Amino acid sequence: MNKPEMPANYGVLTDSDTLTIQRLLPGPIERIWAYLTEEDLRCQWLAAGEMAMSVGASFEFVWHNDELTQPAGQRPPGFSEEHRLQSEITELDPPRRLAISWGSTGGVSFDLEPRGQDVLLTVTHHRVPDPSILLNVSTGWHTHLDLLAARLTGIEPTPFWDGFLKNRAEYERRFSV
Repeated sequence: MNKPEMPANYGVLTDSDTLTIQRLLPGPIERIWAYLTEEDLRCQWLAAGEMAMSVGASFEFVWHNDELTQPAGQRPPGFSEEHRLQSEITELDPPRRLAISWGSTGGVSFDLEPRGQDVLLTVTHHRVPDPSILLNVSTGWHTHLDLLAARLTGIEPTPFWDGFLKNRAEYERRFSV
């Protein structure tokens, strides 16, 4: 079976405080949408949390990064076993766009665009003014999207924290943090 190439595309700063990161994923678009919005699929690559699909709906993301891969790798100091974030759906255009609030930042948007049998997923994390938070956001999105790509293609993922630390070192270099 031919699998689409999944390059380790690094996020770029599209503004001084906005990260944009893309992945070309095997479609169809409804499959990728399900991995963004359905808890049982999303918790395999990002976080648990049931979402009611309507603008204004509140939900909570719950991360258990140690459980995303087996083995998980060594969790770095300063990261807990569980992380929670209250969020709200701010835009919804199934299956093409989902935007949500994200803590004290300007929020995150997920845009899906069919590309033949594949789907271009664009994740934009808006207004992250603190450089140390931007480093964690960039590293986190990159690592979670690598895991999503592995899940969608049936490839054995890199242990989560090993990938996180490798990606963090590269983002530190790229962003000169």
